[in-house]
Amino acid sequence: MSTTQRTADVVLVDYGLGNLRSVTRGLERAGATVTLSADPADFDAADGIVLPGVGAFSEGMDNAGPFREALVDAAAEGRPLFGICLGMQMLLTTSEEAETVGQGDVRGLDLVSGTNLRFDEGQKVPHMGWNELDVGREHPIAEGIDGGYAYFVHSYYAAPDDDSAVVATTDYGVEFPAIVANEAGNVFGTQFHPEKSSDTGLRILRNFVEYCLA
Repeated sequence: MSTTQRTADVVLVDYGLGNLRSVTRGLERAGATVTLSADPADFDAADGIVLPGVGAFSEGMDNAGPFREALVDAAAEGRPLFGICLGMQMLLTTSEEAETVGQGDVRGLDLVSGTNLRFDEGQKVPHMGWNELDVGREHPIAEGIDGGYAYFVHSYYAAPDDDSAVVATTDYGVEFPAIVANEAGNVFGTQFHPEKSSDTGLRILRNFVEYCLA
């Protein structure tokens, strides 16, 4: 007798910034049914939400303005919310990036309390390349990836107010969070691009799909 396994219905937020095609392909390979959406109302029927991102913090928050309330509400309801690269930084409270380019205090989603810091002047930026992941906190998204390598492209990194928000770290002259999560565990993000991180990235995306169905 055959059984039909339900796939996770994932909404990929289309707010004008993000590598949507490759993230969609990665999620589909991981077993998700992906809806690319610019309508926050679509969050209500989703098993999980992915907030991608490439670019500047201030531009990201400006573009994501229409989604802010819906994202915060979804997180409060316990819906899985997964931020990727800039999307992860947007989960935090603030970023030095906006201040550096003279755009003042731009408010993030504040779902993980903290700020985003620029690498020191002695570090080559952007940080670009493969780095090893060191998992320090148990979380479903990080299952089976300790010691794996992931692909990073960024000039700023998350600095949560509470060390317990750090799920995994990596090293680029300074140890910094590669994965963060809120206390409840349903809001999390990767500084790296799982869709570009080979087997490790695919494992993370599959972990996300399984988490959405749990």
